[in-house]
Amino acid sequence: MKAIKIILTLMLVPAMLVDIASTQAAVLLLDRVAAIVDDDVVTQSEVNARVQAVKAQIKSSPKGNVPPDNILVSQVLERLVIESIQLQMAERAGVKISDGELNEAMSSIASQNRLTLEQFQRAIEKDGISYVEMRDQIRRELMIGRVQKGVMRNRIQISEQQIKTFLESEVGEVITADEYRLAHILVPAPAEANAQQLQVVRQSAENMLAEIADGADFQSLAVERSAGQNALQGGDLGWRKAVQLPTMFSDIAQELEVGEIRGPIKSGSGYHLIKLLQKRGAQAEGQVEQTQVRHVLIQPSEIRTDEEAKELAESLRQEIIDGRPFDEIAKLFSDDPGSALSGGDLGWNRAGTFVPVFEQTMETVSPNSVSEVFHSEHGYHFLEVTGRRVEDFSEMFKMSQAENYLRNQMFDEELESWLREIRDGAFVEIRS
Repeated sequence: MKAIKIILTLMLVPAMLVDIASTQAAVLLLDRVAAIVDDDVVTQSEVNARVQAVKAQIKSSPKGNVPPDNILVSQVLERLVIESIQLQMAERAGVKISDGELNEAMSSIASQNRLTLEQFQRAIEKDGISYVEMRDQIRRELMIGRVQKGVMRNRIQISEQQIKTFLESEVGEVITADEYRLAHILVPAPAEANAQQLQVVRQSAENMLAEIADGADFQSLAVERSAGQNALQGGDLGWRKAVQLPTMFSDIAQELEVGEIRGPIKSGSGYHLIKLLQKRGAQAEGQVEQTQVRHVLIQPSEIRTDEEAKELAESLRQEIIDGRPFDEIAKLFSDDPGSALSGGDLGWNRAGTFVPVFEQTMETVSPNSVSEVFHSEHGYHFLEVTGRRVEDFSEMFKMSQAENYLRNQMFDEELESWLREIRDGAFVEIRS
């Protein structure tokens, strides 16, 4: 098997390579200090291992011209010094990478090599690479990445005026435009078709719509019958901004709800059916459904059994049904200190705020009616939905997109500047 090229998407030191402990490093009988870096040391075995990894990486590239050893060793040592400084900063700041995060990163690397994690581990070990040492290096790179992002977050300041100026620019409009994922079916018409032939083609498209309405799968029909270039992919056109779609689809895509089908749409090549599979962006994700809800929570305690808590909740709910004010009951009896004083009011909330059973009850109960008593990990509840609305956060979403784009544009330059600063401020003694 060819040596696996490891690709990371972390924003680390430019040109940083993954440190894979080579078999050459493993046979060293003695080790020595190559550099002292503040409270840490860089060993010669670390330098040798990284040099071998860099050489292997260069040789595997199309233009694999390995520089002379003295130059390569110097560059690698400098890189290890800068990494050491950042790792010491991470340790002082208490940065920790959990096993879950590390496993997710390893799985991502395996996926980029089109392997499962187990297959990836077997493959690299077959190539003489220690999986344990690789995990350790990935953990270090994740720590460095977290330090860099934290520092850059404070160093890079984007003003509101910069964001507004960017949004008004052509680039800003393109960057923040919504994206649409369409599936497409083309029913082709003969070249220079007459009216009768076009009617036959249109009827074929209409029949296909009827099949879909009866339960046929749009993308399966695309594979079977579409003459479009993406037919074998289920007609999937992939993610595109409106300006990247065919003109006849661009306006329609912006009107569609996810799952909605439109057609037949006539063009010079025949009749088209389109389905909106997904959409994302400010308009798509900025429209947030919110629910205003209030509740009463009754919890079991040392003096109240689980059954007694449930019975009390049922009794209080019945009092409200019989006419007693909801807010009065909540203030007197609810065990939720965060909402009891406000009559049980939890305010306006979007989906995903509460535990699943609470969310499910909130979604299904009719407005201005009291739900049945239900149990969650917190105790026994009943609730009332007092309002539903869709809040428009699209402008806020766009501003966030613009800020992230501008921040990423400035990241590399600011990072290089910061790395020079910390290198100049560190105690470094090269002993090679």
